[in-house]
Amino acid sequence: MARLTVFEAGYCTHMACMALRGAGWHTCAFPARAWLVETRRGRWLWDTGYASHFLDHTREGLFALYRKVTPVHFDAADALCRQLRERGYAPGDLTGLILSHFHGDHIAGLRDFPGLPCICSGTGWQQTRRRRGLAALRRGFVPGLIPPDFEARLSFIESFEPVPLPATLAPFTTARAVPGSDGELLLVELPGHAAGHIGALVQTQAGWTLLAADAAWSEHGYRDLRGPSPLTHLILDDTPAYHHTLQQLHRLHQGGGATILLSHEGAL
Repeated sequence: MARLTVFEAGYCTHMACMALRGAGWHTCAFPARAWLVETRRGRWLWDTGYASHFLDHTREGLFALYRKVTPVHFDAADALCRQLRERGYAPGDLTGLILSHFHGDHIAGLRDFPGLPCICSGTGWQQTRRRRGLAALRRGFVPGLIPPDFEARLSFIESFEPVPLPATLAPFTTARAVPGSDGELLLVELPGHAAGHIGALVQTQAGWTLLAADAAWSEHGYRDLRGPSPLTHLILDDTPAYHHTLQQLHRLHQGGGATILLSHEGAL
């Protein structure tokens, strides 16, 4: 069975109600989480959190607005690559990196893992890759975070083998098996938040865990179907799809088939 290790690579701050309708106007910290997924035959990173590259590419110009809207707090000691080294993992110990989507707080550490194979949604990448300027900023994409050889390292989930899921994971019925993971790491589409937004189903000793990325920002989102402030809809890729995904997480939670973990859940 697979093992999960969580990391926090910096955090941003925002008003609580932007993440959860009715949560209030007070400012909350939202950690940028990443996970190490260790299966019997491989080790994959799920996202990267923030990194110094994010600060470098949002220090001035148009993309400085990114940090003004969501102030970022990051120290060099928070870098995922550094935290992994401190735990004894060398670059050659990693099999690949899986990106849930292309927002800056999920891809900022890409340049810290040179040569590492990457997995993402092909549809999401095609909708994102050419965005520049305001079109990129509106979608939370910072082009400077993408390494020059990124596309040469990519594999798309659409090319992976589709596998049926057990009834306990309803309403999800099929997923894409990550090659070499022996069925312990499966990828599912969780559309709405961003282009190509995906989640990872990980089979651990304790049962299935769904890494749901930004499909919600609080457990109350899927437990009680309380979405974010309507103002947040302005930055969603597809609002109806977002709420449909929230309903799917609600059903999964009610069925008890998987533990749901979110990338940015904070104390609201």
